[in-house]
Amino acid sequence: MPPSGFLSATHRILKSQPKANVLTVAVVLTLTIAWLDHVSGWELSMFVFYAFPIFLTAWFFSRAAGLLMAALGALSWCLANLTIHPFHSWWGYPLATFGRLTYFVILAVGSAALRARQEADRGRIEALERVTRLEREIIGVSEREQRRIGQDLHDGLCQNLAAIGCAAKSLADDLGEKAQPTAREAQDIEAMLKSAILQARDLARGIHPVHLDETGLSVALESLAITLSRLTGVTVLFQAAAEVPVNDPEVAINLYRITQESLNNAVKHSRATQITITLSREGDQAVLCIADNGIGLLQDVAQRAGMGLKTMEYRARQLGGRLELKPRLGGGTIVKCAVPFAAPVADSIHLILRPT
Repeated sequence: MPPSGFLSATHRILKSQPKANVLTVAVVLTLTIAWLDHVSGWELSMFVFYAFPIFLTAWFFSRAAGLLMAALGALSWCLANLTIHPFHSWWGYPLATFGRLTYFVILAVGSAALRARQEADRGRIEALERVTRLEREIIGVSEREQRRIGQDLHDGLCQNLAAIGCAAKSLADDLGEKAQPTAREAQDIEAMLKSAILQARDLARGIHPVHLDETGLSVALESLAITLSRLTGVTVLFQAAAEVPVNDPEVAINLYRITQESLNNAVKHSRATQITITLSREGDQAVLCIADNGIGLLQDVAQRAGMGLKTMEYRARQLGGRLELKPRLGGGTIVKCAVPFAAPVADSIHLILRPT
């Protein structure tokens, strides 16, 4: 077993024992070292071995306990070598004892400080882990809720609207055959219902995008761009590699949500008339880039630091990547998210989506 493994095993064994047993071990070890120190004589000193019980006590108890063990160690060393030391002056041996005591005290204080530092680091790590778990749970709950709402919209509201649309069409046909003046109004109702169905389906797809499998991220982003163009009138330019296989559905949905939030910010705050979505590869990373030609979002985002930006940053961290916001040359903002990517991809192709 390597030394580090031995120390780790020893630490686990001692930590599992009651503190009284650890203290007993430290005292017995100190007295044993003192006896061996006396038996071995002055030429073969056991001085350095007193450090272990002092370290043990300061580590598992407190600095005060370590200082008491340091005093016991110095006293034990003094008594063990009292009759065999080579000093002839009356002050030589007391001075040597004081030097040992000073060393032991420094060792006890240092050991206690090291233990306190480790506990503080462990506390910070545990706090960060709790925060990370909480963030992950919040994102998971949000994602599940959006999935449920999207499914309810698609299976519930959209189907009901479609049924009402069929009824309106049937009514319009009947009224038209009878040459009723209200036939035109029924046709208008049918047209409005078709528009409402289209909007509800767009909303459902945005809340819960489908086909986010190995090749579906580009399809989902393309659909998102088409929907945004139709609903807002903003020109959306979508660029993607011919094949960007995203094997993990979690990666796909997080990249999709980052794109969604960036598009919403660009439409609401930047006054953009054109937005470009790019999905490509740079080295061993997949890079998602959303650029607009608006007035810029950086100053506004820095001042408000809203939940949307924090969520985007968290999603990027969850993917092991990074999120970057920077000004776009010529005006506007660029949101760039780079995540680790190992799959080979082909050269880029371009698709321009314009309002319809």
